[in-house]
Amino acid sequence: MRIGGELGIRRISSRFDLKRKWHRFSRSPLSILGLVIAVGSIVLAVGAPYVAPYPKHAGLFTNLFEAFQPSSALHPFGTDEMGRDVLSRTIFGFQYSLTMAAVVLGLVVPPGVITGLIAGYYRGSWIDTAIMRIADVFIAVPPLVLALCIAAVLTPSLFNAMMAVSLMWWPWYTRLTYNTASSLRNEYFVQASEVIGASSFHIAFKEILPNCLGSILTKVTLDVGWVILLGSALSFVGLGAQPPTPDLGTMVAEGSKNLPQFWWISIFPAVAISIIILGFNLLGDGIRDMFVEEAK
Repeated sequence: MRIGGELGIRRISSRFDLKRKWHRFSRSPLSILGLVIAVGSIVLAVGAPYVAPYPKHAGLFTNLFEAFQPSSALHPFGTDEMGRDVLSRTIFGFQYSLTMAAVVLGLVVPPGVITGLIAGYYRGSWIDTAIMRIADVFIAVPPLVLALCIAAVLTPSLFNAMMAVSLMWWPWYTRLTYNTASSLRNEYFVQASEVIGASSFHIAFKEILPNCLGSILTKVTLDVGWVILLGSALSFVGLGAQPPTPDLGTMVAEGSKNLPQFWWISIFPAVAISIIILGFNLLGDGIRDMFVEEAK
């Protein structure tokens, strides 16, 4: 009965804690705006084949009779040099951009967090020195420069662009987790776990890691925008997704050749990139403020 009662109390406490966090988050109109933009972007990305007015225009499609058409009822964002609907390609661009962000962060967050957690727990040992010096080498080089160098060696494609960004992004999560884990290493709850004989694995992953999740989740949300921006930059210089893939960066690069006369080909995808980045940044700021207030 006692165990069941404790579990019931924990469930009630957890639900109350979630409601309290949501209350803090919802007090900020900008955080709600960021959440709406982020959810809307994901919905558009997932439902692109059904939402886009001309899904076939996202692939190999040419209709030169409708090339360079300005905004109209049939084509709200106009058409490009191949007669393809810019709105449809922009919607599919959400799909490729968010896919890149999901793949890159899915690849870099686990190893970055694990290595940072291990280095932070064994702070001062040779393990700490080895992990953090390797991370420092990657951090010392500007992210865009390193990604450009890696992407230039590989065959230009969306997959290779994701690999290039992933190879240079993990050290930032190592550094973040390391700093947080190091500050928690000598807390009383960690010392109490050591006294009762808990294993190093239990202390690192069951005691320290849950207290790092706030800062990690905040950085993940903020990094969605940065990954999309970096991926768009690689596509803009021809090292990312290749035509006819409707990547937003590629669309901006192709449209820039026709500026300023046919401005809509480049401007609308650029605005889409800005909106996605703004939405996830506002969402990340809201999550950060929520956990900061929680800590206070």
